[in-house]
Amino acid sequence: MNWDRVDWALIGEATIDTLLMTGWSLLWTVLIGLPLGVYLYLTSERQLLENRLVYQVLSLIVNVLRSVPFLILLIVLIPFTRFIMGSALGVSGAIPPLVVGAAPFFARLVENVLREIDPGINEACNAMGANSRQTVMWALLPEATTGIISAVVVTAIMLISYSAMSGVIGGGGLGDVAIRFGYQRYQTEVMIVTVVVLIVMVQLVQMLGDRLVVKFNRK
Repeated sequence: MNWDRVDWALIGEATIDTLLMTGWSLLWTVLIGLPLGVYLYLTSERQLLENRLVYQVLSLIVNVLRSVPFLILLIVLIPFTRFIMGSALGVSGAIPPLVVGAAPFFARLVENVLREIDPGINEACNAMGANSRQTVMWALLPEATTGIISAVVVTAIMLISYSAMSGVIGGGGLGDVAIRFGYQRYQTEVMIVTVVVLIVMVQLVQMLGDRLVVKFNRK
C-alpha cells in the first residue's frame, strides 16, 4: 500500500463535514423526535391523552419512515432537500434526509423509554392535580433522563453511519471521500483511513454517552 496517496488534509476536511452533518442532524432529530415520542406515549392506550386514532396515525407515519431504506430515502427526498436547502449536495444537502430518517427512529426510542417508567409516577402526579404538561416536564422526562441519553447516543451512532451513506449522492463527508477515492479510484488506503476514522468517532460517542448515563443515573 502507498500511504503517500492519502490526502490527509482532505480526510481532515471530510471528518469535519461528517461531524457537522451528524451534529446538526442530531440536534434537529432530538428537537423533532423528543416531542413526537412523548406525544406517542401520551396518546397511547391508558395514558394521559389517550387517543387511539391519533396514536395509530402517528405510529403509522413513524413506522413507514423507519421502514424505508436510507439510501432510497436520500434519493426520494432530493426535490424536498433542494427546495428547503437550495441544494441536495454537500453537508447542507445531507441534513434533511438524515433528520427525516432518524427522527422517527428516535421518537420510537423515546416512547419505549417512557413506557418503562413506573406507572405509579403518573398516578402520583394525577393525585397532586398536575396536568399533562406538568407531569411530562416535572416527572416523566426527569425520570427518563438516562434512557433518553442512551437513545440519543444510539441515534448519533446511526447518524454517523447514515452520513457515510449520503456520500453516494454527493453528500460530502467521509462517505463521499471513501466512494470517490477509495472505491472509484481504487485507493484502498483512503478506504481504510475513512473506516478507521468512522470507527473512532463511534467509539468516542459511545464512551461519552456511557459517562453521561452514569452521571445522570437516578437509580
